[in-house]
Amino acid sequence: MAEAPRDVDFLEFIVKALVDHPEDVKVDRQVDEMGVLLSVKVNPEDMGQLIGKQGSTAKAIRNLIRIIGLKNHARVNLKIEEPEGGSPRKKTESEEKPSETTTEDFEDFKI
Repeated sequence: MAEAPRDVDFLEFIVKALVDHPEDVKVDRQVDEMGVLLSVKVNPEDMGQLIGKQGSTAKAIRNLIRIIGLKNHARVNLKIEEPEGGSPRKKTESEEKPSETTTEDFEDFKI
């Protein structure tokens, strides 16, 4: 059996150190003419930790993965796969219920 590539080991090490459920971390590697694509799946509860505030953690991981690729003369990209049944984006109060006074809002604009 062949040994796992170093980029996969590196990504697994980083992601498992960040999440609360390291046993659920799965990394897939695909190679094609465009380069190497590493896809990572984590527990739905760990998505926030993996992505970080405004995507800062994911961006940092992508930068590190690209550096590993540069050392090996390959283009490496990271795809974070959204888990099935993941929590949808939370709606704000204004999105949940439409304004009851929609027409009243425009009465001030009498033409």
